[in-house]
Amino acid sequence: MDEELIWLCLVNHLQRLGLADHFTREIEDNLAMIYWNYKTRESPEKSGNNADVAIQLHKDSLAFRLLRMHGYTVSPGRLCWFMNNEKVRAHIEENHEYLSISMLNVYRATDLKFPGEDKLEEARSFSRKVLEKIALKDTSFGCTGLKKMMEHELRFPWIARLDRLDHRAWIEDSNNTILWVGKTSSHRLSTLLNKKLLQLAVAEYEFRQSTYRNELEEVTRWSKSRGMSDMGFGRERTTYCYFAIASSIPLPYDSEVRMIITKSAVVITIADDFYDTEASFDELNSLTDAIARWDAKGLSGHSKTIFNALDDLVTEIVAKVLHQNGIDITFFLQQTWYETFNSWLVEAGAKWSMGGFVPSTEEYLGTGMVSIALHTLVLPASYLLNPSLTDCKVRAGEYQPVTKLSMLIPRLLNDIQSYQKEQEEGKMNYVLLYMRENPGADIEDSTAYVREILDNKWGEFLQHVLMDDRLGELPKASKFLHLSCVKVFQMFFHSSNRYDSNMDMLQDIQKAIYIPLDIGSNSK
Repeated sequence: MDEELIWLCLVNHLQRLGLADHFTREIEDNLAMIYWNYKTRESPEKSGNNADVAIQLHKDSLAFRLLRMHGYTVSPGRLCWFMNNEKVRAHIEENHEYLSISMLNVYRATDLKFPGEDKLEEARSFSRKVLEKIALKDTSFGCTGLKKMMEHELRFPWIARLDRLDHRAWIEDSNNTILWVGKTSSHRLSTLLNKKLLQLAVAEYEFRQSTYRNELEEVTRWSKSRGMSDMGFGRERTTYCYFAIASSIPLPYDSEVRMIITKSAVVITIADDFYDTEASFDELNSLTDAIARWDAKGLSGHSKTIFNALDDLVTEIVAKVLHQNGIDITFFLQQTWYETFNSWLVEAGAKWSMGGFVPSTEEYLGTGMVSIALHTLVLPASYLLNPSLTDCKVRAGEYQPVTKLSMLIPRLLNDIQSYQKEQEEGKMNYVLLYMRENPGADIEDSTAYVREILDNKWGEFLQHVLMDDRLGELPKASKFLHLSCVKVFQMFFHSSNRYDSNMDMLQDIQKAIYIPLDIGSNSK
């Protein structure tokens, strides 16, 4: 048996169980060894060794995904060699059922496509067609549970899924021990090893659920005590915010990071709704001016409640960062929040909605990237990571590419799902503005154009997160926090506006925080 493939399968299994953080050193050492071998070995295309296409594809796809996710430079050619071999492609299509796991892993590997990697796009299209063919067939294959796994992968892409729910699904899947499938047999992890790993994964998941319940109770108390839950207007989304952040950020990130991001998201949701639907023109200007001065003098009612909650949050973050890193980030936080509030004023105030001003698409994005407020969530929290942002020159309004892309992507995702509502309310939206600037385009043309931008920008964003590591860049921990938060927005707006729905995420919230695991026969 191929020892390297076994290691790749084991690392993949640990990650999908949610246990990778317990084996960081072992995973790093093995991936370093695999990468050294990877660089020195001939590619399958050159060697012409197609004795077992299923195993070779399975190994190459796992290696590509795991190495790229850990920052190694890997060529698409090491995965896509089969696309240049007509005989191999024909073999796959003729034997697609026993190549199912290999094709599933090829498809998953292409999640990490960077700009200009056309071969990866071709491999993604090919593997998707194979998986769709398997999913449509009514055969005994579906009884293994692999068919269900494929259908889930095709329907809900990795970029729009939360890690904790993925871990739960993998723990509960009775087929998670399968390493690969051959024509006549399946190769699995040893029963003893899997039993121990499964016990650890169950204990880990239950521990996290307990932690999440306690933190959610704490942040809910904070929201109520600051008046955020009883405003009488807009969306009360404390549970939504906490669930999304907790389910996307690994536990080693301090509880403080989850709590700070959740509290920030609660304030953003309430304040955005206040600017959108509740405030008068005078109230908009008064609150924005108070944020600029950082002084609540003259405020009353909802404006004062919002300012006081924000001031309390900023004071808390400043104290934590000062204690942990010895620096005062008061000015940065105040400027970042002012930038965000001012963007809401521009969108909802005299210039646009109330004033009738119609911006260009470029002007709209300049403001819309700020008003979506992802940077307001992720940058302050990044000061509490290890390593912190203390050595980076981060200033309000002057952001690195990874941050700018993380601001752009959620804005466009939101606009695709909300253009109908915003058209009815007379608000600006990139989809609508594109049609206005291109009279020959209909709504399908406009949404297709925006999706093309999103596809390209997502590839750029991934490349910055996974590969760039130059002096002065954000630390890797911060870049992965950016990734986690952008995936949350992908989840909210992938196929509908789940954030505005009162029901759509309730089952996911229950699974992540409250409902015990159901591992069936694996628990025996």
